[in-house]
Amino acid sequence: MGVYMIRTQIQLTEAQADALKRIALEKSVSMAALVREGVKIVIKNGHRQSTPELRKRALKPVGKFHSGLGDLAKMHDRYLAEAWGK
Repeated sequence: MGVYMIRTQIQLTEAQADALKRIALEKSVSMAALVREGVKIVIKNGHRQSTPELRKRALKPVGKFHSGLGDLAKMHDRYLAEAWGK
């Protein structure tokens, strides 16, 4: 048994519509399929914190940890590679 679809109408900005059309063409799918996928993601994720709340949480640990290395900002790639054993 197939899934019954309900037709609805949405409004997009011109930039959103253009980007959606481009992605749909690249993926060889309909714009409606992309919109349904986006809705599915929103439903799956439920209510998430707003951007300011996320930014505040992300910045909370800044300055609380110290590596003891004076050149960490400059040499972070090397130290990361060493930590990963590469």
